Amino acid sequence: MSIALESVSKTYQLGQTTVHALRDVSLEIAQGEFVALTGPSGSGKSTLLQLMGALDQPSSGEVRVDGQPVSKLDDRELAQIRRDRIGFIFQSFNLIPVLSVFGNVELPLVLKKLPRQERQEMVHAMLKRVGLADRAHHTTEELSGGQRQRVAIARALVTEPSIVLSDEPTANLDSKTGEEILDLMRRLNQEQHVTLLFATHDHSIVAQAGRVVSILDGKIQGDKSMVNTG
Repeated sequence: MSIALESVSKTYQLGQTTVHALRDVSLEIAQGEFVALTGPSGSGKSTLLQLMGALDQPSSGEVRVDGQPVSKLDDRELAQIRRDRIGFIFQSFNLIPVLSVFGNVELPLVLKKLPRQERQEMVHAMLKRVGLADRAHHTTEELSGGQRQRVAIARALVTEPSIVLSDEPTANLDSKTGEEILDLMRRLNQEQHVTLLFATHDHSIVAQAGRVVSILDGKIQGDKSMVNTG
């Protein structure tokens, strides 16, 4: 799955102030790439992820998914793309407090209307992969910040998406858990060609990415392919 921004700008109105979150950004992420998006807080990283994930519309310019303009898709088609093809990992987790760990991870599979037994097998397997098998029936309120981050990661990956968009995926993890999660995502990228786009300040992610795109004040400042020997 490829996603492209073509001369995209995004502005917000805060009272009398116009905020230019993105300014004439053109960027293409090809199928199977592992891209680190870097830049200081407020540079436009989160806005860029939201537009690439069809969670928001640009003020001008075009977003294309596999060459198809997002502006031409109706709400049902957009929801289907977000549900079936894109995995989101939000910095604020966006977990549902009334659901258990298992229920949060299962939710996207319920929305896909998969059979119960298939859902259960997929959720159990994913919780095991992120080290939360023993927390399946806990509420998210009973978890640490790092454990909640792993629930969010499991929920994003359980649908086997074509692309994972993540805002600081390792920000709330200790170094050991962060390395394990990064290794899991690298294997998904290498073995299943899942496209990864991570907004991050984590140098370990930047070091392993195949491409680093830097952004500042809503503009792309650099776009560099990396040579990884690992």
